[in-house]
This record gives sequence, C-alpha cells and structure tokens, in this order.
Amino acid sequence: MISEFIHKSIANNKKIFALLIDPDKHTSQTLHQLSKNAQESSVDLILVGGSLLNNDIDSSIEIIKKNTSIPTLLFPGNLLQISNKADGILLLSLISGRNPDLLIGNHVIASSHIKRSQLEVLPTGYILIEGGKSTSVEYMSNTKPIPSDKTDIAVATAIAGEMLGLRYIYLEAGSGAYNSVNTNMIRRVKENINIPLIVGGGFKTEAEIIQSANSGADILVVGSSIEQKPELLPELVKACHQ
Repeated sequence: MISEFIHKSIANNKKIFALLIDPDKHTSQTLHQLSKNAQESSVDLILVGGSLLNNDIDSSIEIIKKNTSIPTLLFPGNLLQISNKADGILLLSLISGRNPDLLIGNHVIASSHIKRSQLEVLPTGYILIEGGKSTSVEYMSNTKPIPSDKTDIAVATAIAGEMLGLRYIYLEAGSGAYNSVNTNMIRRVKENINIPLIVGGGFKTEAEIIQSANSGADILVVGSSIEQKPELLPELVKACHQ
C-alpha cells in the first residue's frame, strides 16, 4: 500500500519525490516520454490532476502505467478527476479556506463512488500558501492562501487538520508559484504535527529541494518546473534522495 511505503520511508529517514503530472499540459507523446524519464530517474510517486482537465484522465493514467511501475495517486482538482486506473487518491480537504464544497461538500458527492473503487484513500489537509502570484488553484477554489509570513496561522491550521483525523498535511504554494513555501514555515509545521508533511509548488532548483527536505518536508512535489524543463527531473530527484 502507498501509505505503508510513505510511513516506512519516513521511519527510515528517506525523503519521497512526487512528480505532479497535469494531463492537459501533455500530448500522448510527451506523456510517454515523461513517464519513461520518471521511471529512469527513480521518481517515488506520481500525482495526476490539475485545476481544469480537458484530456481524458483514464487514458493518461494508462500511458503512465504502461511506462512505469511507480505508484500513481489522483490529485483531483474537481469531481471529474476520479479514475479507477490509479492506485490511490489524495482526498483533499482545503482546510486553509472556507469554501464548504472543498471542505466536505464534494467529498459527500464522491464518497460512494470512491468507496466502491479499489483506490487507496489518503485523507489530506490541503493548505494553500501565498507563493508570490495568483495561482489557478486559488482562483478555482475561490479561497485566499495563507500569507507566506503568517507561519502561526499555517501551524494552527495544520494542527487542526491532524486533530480532525486527517492523515497527511499538504503545504501548497500553487502551480507555477514564484516562491516555494518558506523553510521556516515548513519547519514549524513539521515540529507541531505527527503525520507526514507534503510540500509542493514553486520548486525550481536542487537547493530549494534540499532546503525544504532538511526543514521537514517528507514528500516533495514538483510539477511546473518539469513541464518547462523536463531535463531537470533527474537532478531534482537526486537532490531529494541525497
């Protein structure tokens, strides 16, 4: 199970690199190549999803599965992004916002479908952090991110998420963010929770990956920078694993 892999890795002080793939940003050809690169680069997890999704998610996951043995998790931007082709789903509750649909409403609608599926469910507290620009997830969710200098709010939100029974916390600067989540916030959040910490958004360099990992991120998610420069993938994965 994916959850067992995550907890075993954390117990052994191993960081996890997750590649975020937005099917709308790829053709079948580029998705084939990216999947092969992910396998060769020793990517640990693949997340599939986006704020909007026009391409068929089932066929995208089938391409990924054809070219990799990497566990694939749904990272759904909406209810249409659920597929039995994946191995699991990050069931996201947007706990930094006050949009009831993204806290519980959509979950109620999708619950029976997900329960009938074979998907492993990873309940995740999703916390948007200001990353230097307005992002798609901010606009589509109709919520404001937590300011990057309001560490106390991020910490309190993460603690509340764990108290509510969520099993993962995800600090997200947003796709294409200018800045990744600052390392002080990562450190403070990690110090105050006892569940795995996922951090994504804005990673562009090996140094940023290393600093965030050293600050307490257990899973580091990279998407946009690989879309723009696929050749960076092996270097970023290596930085995460060192």
